[in-house]
Amino acid sequence: MKSVEVVESGPVRAAIKVRRSFMESTIEQTVYMYSCNPRIDFKTHIDWKNDHILLKAAFPMDIHTSKATYEIQYGNVERPTHWNTSWDYARFEVCAHKWADISEPDFGVSLMNDCKYGYDIKDSVMRLTLLKSATMPSPVADFGEHDMIYSIMPHAGDFRSGGTVDAAYELNCPMYALPVSGGMNILGGEMSFASIDSPNVKIEAVKKAEDSREVIIRVYECFNQRGNATLTMAKSIKAAYECDLMENAENELEADGNMLSFKIKPFEIKTFMIKL
Repeated sequence: MKSVEVVESGPVRAAIKVRRSFMESTIEQTVYMYSCNPRIDFKTHIDWKNDHILLKAAFPMDIHTSKATYEIQYGNVERPTHWNTSWDYARFEVCAHKWADISEPDFGVSLMNDCKYGYDIKDSVMRLTLLKSATMPSPVADFGEHDMIYSIMPHAGDFRSGGTVDAAYELNCPMYALPVSGGMNILGGEMSFASIDSPNVKIEAVKKAEDSREVIIRVYECFNQRGNATLTMAKSIKAAYECDLMENAENELEADGNMLSFKIKPFEIKTFMIKL
């Protein structure tokens, strides 16, 4: 380890910067801790100059569980945390997106990231692959500089009640401020172009329709449970249709002002075409 220094010490968050050297490579991390958020962020810059070394971040946890949950696109999968069979050894690493989680009934820990896809969890040690540094098909595939953020977050309950899905979205789509100049209009305390009232239903995509001026809203169910949800738009809905992924309208839906209510099944994907 080259150095450790405090770089932030404020009422909202504190941060330390850690510099390490490993063989010919260097790793610099800024570790952020928050006063009102259990998440700990590791903002990482790596200048990598080594071959055939698998670089992972590892977090030993005191969690008693036989399975881990991993996010995939539009849902999640469960995998065992033991390697008892040849099948378990063959799938020691799981491809996942923004988060992985291990939980007891009343406590758990989530490991989140903004750009990496290889997790492995054995017993209660959570690991995330940062670099592979292979030489095939490219001899310099991972050579050079890399920037990434990964986070560890303890929570009450499992990933559903612990807010893991929302926290992972917040890590990947951070809030930013933008100065605005112009008139004297006063904005309200909050406004959302589109929102969902159910914690297990997420808006994954908002876009203009390919062949018209309608708005496409794609939602999915992320807790593996069925139920009802209401989509609320910023403006009154003139017409709404449920459509397929190619944006072909299938069923006309009845809206109530700026709200559209619907039923959804476990891990179901729904796409709406909305005219405002």
